[in-house]
Amino acid sequence: MPDLKALRPLLGDPRQYASVRGITLDDGAERGQRALLFSTGGGLDFMVLTDRQMDIATLSLAGRQLGWQSPAGFVAPQLLSAEGDGAKGFDRGFSGFLVTCGLDHIGHPVPGHPHHGKLPYTPARLTAVGEDWAAGVLYAEGQSRQVRYGAEMLALTRRIEAAIGGTSLTIRDRIENLGPTAQPVELMYHFNLGHPAITTGCEITLDGAPTTGPLTLPMPTGPGAATFHPVGHTGTAQCMITGQGVTTHLTFNGGELPCLQLWHDLRAGIAVQSIEPRNFLPDATPPTLAPGEAVTITQTLDFSAGPTMADTQG
Repeated sequence: MPDLKALRPLLGDPRQYASVRGITLDDGAERGQRALLFSTGGGLDFMVLTDRQMDIATLSLAGRQLGWQSPAGFVAPQLLSAEGDGAKGFDRGFSGFLVTCGLDHIGHPVPGHPHHGKLPYTPARLTAVGEDWAAGVLYAEGQSRQVRYGAEMLALTRRIEAAIGGTSLTIRDRIENLGPTAQPVELMYHFNLGHPAITTGCEITLDGAPTTGPLTLPMPTGPGAATFHPVGHTGTAQCMITGQGVTTHLTFNGGELPCLQLWHDLRAGIAVQSIEPRNFLPDATPPTLAPGEAVTITQTLDFSAGPTMADTQG
């Protein structure tokens, strides 16, 4: 990490080193969306889509794009319908490093609930954004609401922080029940990695125990069936995704997210590996929030990169 006190006097505008900048996407199916560009100054750059639940679209480390992208691009939410395509409208917009699923349902469609719920691709109200050199972080905060009169009335407030000069980011979500009745909450974080975050030989571990891999890219068939890995404790859980030259390290709390779901589709032209912490086991009852009750979920991602093939060939 840089010495920020020593670095600051060398900068006319500190944003030349690290910044969060607001932009509007302006072409094709992505047109009209608000987005935030984070650049830490340490090689980590990522784009947060304010109009898609403050999820993370692109993410690169030292110029290497790690987040998976669908041929659809980052479709504007006004062009998407969760109820479309037999309640599988989620798949029309599925793309990017993070897509958050819930809050009423996760998984395949069931009567009254579309694929992965009604939250995905919901615009957020941006409440804070900027660079805090005293704390050494870039930050953005916003709130999305999933509300239907007579049913769920839930708010998700998300704060994303990234260390200035670093290669890590933290996602802190607060889910609150705004309604007069108790409400079950289903939540899953769909982190999607593509090449070179995943490569042939890539392995995935949970608290040091193998879960998936070594992977082979591409694979002739797919997608693979989801697998479920109970964390088994309420402390800090560690998921490592190790490829050839890139390592992704996800840290979360086993009490908040007791299950790690893994899924991939490694066919040619797709090649996605999804890391999906969720807030309940597949055979368990989802947690319930009482009226006015809230829960906070925190996850941290650290990225590291070794030399590229071009670097090693001199």
